[in-house]
Amino acid sequence: MAPTLYDKKPEPGDLIEIFRGNYQHWALYVGDGFVVHLAPPSEGPGARANSMMSVLSDKAKVKKEEIWDVVGHDQWCVNNQLDEKYQVRPIHEILREAQAYVDQEMPYCVFRGNCEHFVTDLRYGKAESRQVRQAVETAGMAAMLGFGVLAVAGIAAAIFGGGSKKKNEEK
Repeated sequence: MAPTLYDKKPEPGDLIEIFRGNYQHWALYVGDGFVVHLAPPSEGPGARANSMMSVLSDKAKVKKEEIWDVVGHDQWCVNNQLDEKYQVRPIHEILREAQAYVDQEMPYCVFRGNCEHFVTDLRYGKAESRQVRQAVETAGMAAMLGFGVLAVAGIAAAIFGGGSKKKNEEK
């Protein structure tokens, strides 16, 4: 049985976060040991690096599977991450809508329509991915740091390198 990070038993409508190494897969618990999730072709238990290929996929299928088949040996937890930000839709509506999507093929985009967007839209009526937002913010910070280093290097070159050019011209 896959380890959970917490001893909280999922309730219908809960978001399930599954830790796959470099990213998290998300599912919606629908009861009786089952989850509904948006799965690109490469997603599966223990997918890890193979699932990074989902970036290249533009289609995914909504599946209803036993939680242990989806989780595999990965750690997981209940993470109703946005309950303080958004109102939770009525559970019967969440479950009805989730069931209606089962077996449908849907557009997939890691940045705008991934498994986390899918389950947050079901639970809150708002498609949101903190995972994507954090990745974009991290990339933005790295870019800013990179530009900052280049700017400092440029200033240092102007200050310290500028004098040597002048000295060379005077000789």
